[in-house]
Amino acid sequence: MNTALKHWKEAATVILAAGTRRSPVTEPPLRSADRVTFPHKTAFDYEVLLLKRSGKSGFMPNAYVFPGGLAEASDFSGEWMDLFKFFRKLPNFGIGVMKQPLEARPPMFATDRGRLGSPVPGDVAFRICAVRETFEEAGVLLVVPSKEAERLVTDAEEALFSPAAATQRWDRSVIAEWRSLVIQNSSNFIRMCRELDCLPNIWAMHEWGNWLTPTGVYGKQRRYDTAFYMCCLKEIPDTVHDQKEIVHFKWSSPSEILCSFRDKEIWIAPPQFYDLGRMCNFPLLRDLHSFARQRSLEGCEQWLPVRLLATDSYISLLPGDSLYPENPDFLGKMNISAPAEKCLEELQRESVNLHRIVNHDQYTASVHINITPKFKHMPPLTSSALESSSKHDSKL
Repeated sequence: MNTALKHWKEAATVILAAGTRRSPVTEPPLRSADRVTFPHKTAFDYEVLLLKRSGKSGFMPNAYVFPGGLAEASDFSGEWMDLFKFFRKLPNFGIGVMKQPLEARPPMFATDRGRLGSPVPGDVAFRICAVRETFEEAGVLLVVPSKEAERLVTDAEEALFSPAAATQRWDRSVIAEWRSLVIQNSSNFIRMCRELDCLPNIWAMHEWGNWLTPTGVYGKQRRYDTAFYMCCLKEIPDTVHDQKEIVHFKWSSPSEILCSFRDKEIWIAPPQFYDLGRMCNFPLLRDLHSFARQRSLEGCEQWLPVRLLATDSYISLLPGDSLYPENPDFLGKMNISAPAEKCLEELQRESVNLHRIVNHDQYTASVHINITPKFKHMPPLTSSALESSSKHDSKL
């Protein structure tokens, strides 16, 4: 945990995709105004976990989010070195070597944690954080018995993880008791792993992205630098919310979630909207798992959405867009407004490269992208409706 940061706090979140027992059914994609949007919900053989934040929350109240939260000092504790002693000599404790050069890595991953007093690499600590927070918020324990962890690192195929199979040796009441202790004090997560002889399954956490909270949207004191991970599970695990920060949970397919958002039944933040659109490229869990696993070591890009106000909409510019500033305002000292009070259509025509989320209101959003994503990532599901010569043009 980097306590020297003044403008945002480090956090980690995990996109949990879990297999369902139903077989996917081939249906025509859902359409709106002659535009392909996303696959029918029956095309998916998995569902994604969303948690509803309390209406009393100081950050995005009532929003549906992926499990996750702030990194704690305990996630970087040297005590993990003993628990992971078999893996300490392996690159990133067996996660692997990143192809992305260190100087190009997002700051939260590139920071030398040793200089901050922690022997635990950031790539490991943020995965520990994601596992711990998922346990606290949703009761889903993503751990493996220590004796089985070695196999996960050497398994070339890496089968889908089954939390139920991994935790069946412990009585539910034992896990529930430990969860209460971890909620009280995050350092109890280390105690739990030591006493139950298990390890956070950091190897099932595949690096997916890095989002920075935009300036001037959620208040000066509510900004986060968040690592996003993808984790694919064999089946939907037992899930319970904490009845404090989280008041409800739901497992739904990516297309169901996007439909519920469009129909104003739920509200999701831009990162959730964007990444669920990416997932619509993979209706089958095995394909999503394979892609996430193979792409993970490519690295990722830090994304700070820059807000641009048009006369008829508001736009979140993302890196690569023609209008994205060369030197983004990370500190929120500048006000961003559309040049010459132009409308969206004018801004679209004048931009050669598009990478933006467009909102006409709180629930009407679309992704416009005609650039090739970096680090072998996928754009949100491509639509044939957006007229462009680029094969990567996408409008979700």
